[in-house]
Amino acid sequence: MAATLWKDYKTVKVEKEDGITWCILNRPEKRNAMNPQLHYDMLEALTELEVDKETQVLVITGAGPSWCAGQDLREYFRGTDNNPLERRKASWASQEWRWRRLFWFPKPTIAMVNGFCFGGAFTPLIACDFAIAAEDATFGLSEVNWGIFPGGLVSRVLADAMCYRDAMWYIMTGDPFDGKKAAEMKLINYAVPKEKLREETIGLAKKLMKKNPQVLRAAKEVYKYCRTMDYGQAEDYMSAKGTALRLTDPEKGRETGMEQFLDKKTYRPGLGEYNRAAK
Repeated sequence: MAATLWKDYKTVKVEKEDGITWCILNRPEKRNAMNPQLHYDMLEALTELEVDKETQVLVITGAGPSWCAGQDLREYFRGTDNNPLERRKASWASQEWRWRRLFWFPKPTIAMVNGFCFGGAFTPLIACDFAIAAEDATFGLSEVNWGIFPGGLVSRVLADAMCYRDAMWYIMTGDPFDGKKAAEMKLINYAVPKEKLREETIGLAKKLMKKNPQVLRAAKEVYKYCRTMDYGQAEDYMSAKGTALRLTDPEKGRETGMEQFLDKKTYRPGLGEYNRAAK
C-alpha cells in the first residue's frame, strides 16, 4: 500500500502506510531546526495521532539530509527574546511534544535518525522507545560552543540515556560523533548504512505490530513509571497494572497466549508472539 499524506502542516509532514505513521520534520532548508511553528505543528500532530486507529507504530524522522539540527537560533531564540508571550507558548509546546507527549505516546515510537542530530533534538531522540541511525549521521551537543549549556530538558534526559563520562565529555567539549559511536555508547539501539535505514526501521515496526498493542502500551508504561519508584511502590503498581490489563485487554492476550502454549501447543512464548489472528 502506498503512503498517504495525512493532513497539511506548515513544517511537518505526516505519512501513513500499512500501520506505520511517518512523522517527518519538514524544514530541510534549515536542516529541520525547530522554530515555534514546528513545535506547534508537532504538538497538534502527536495529539491527534495518539488516538488515530490506523497508527500502530510512530516513526519520527527528518526531511532531507538532517534529522533535526536542534532549536532554530534565529526564530526560536533571537526571534522571541523580546516577545515573552511567544517565548512562553513556544517553550511550552516544545517541551510538551518533545518529551511529555512523545515519551508517553501510547504506541511504540522509533527515531529514524537520517542525518544531523544536534542540541535540542536529543530530547525527542531519547523520548522515543527505539532509535536507529545511519552510520554516518552526525550527533552533537554544540551548545557550549555558542555560550549556553544543553537546556530544555536535554541535560536531564542525557542523564538517563548516556553514562556519566560520555555525557560530560560531549556536553563540555561540544565534539560531534557519528552513528557508530552513538550505538557504541547505547544512545541509540544500533546504526546501519544509510541505504538500509528505512528498511531496518520498517522491519522493527513490523515486528512490533505483531504484538498485542494493549500489552505493548502497558509494558512501556510500567517500565517508564517504575524507573523512578522504590521497590515497594513498583511491586504494588505492577500488581494493580497487571489486573487492569487483564480487565481491559480486548484480545485477552494473557488467556489466549496460555491457551495456545499450554493447551493447543501451537507456539513457544520464548521464540515469538502468540497468533493474534487465531480464533
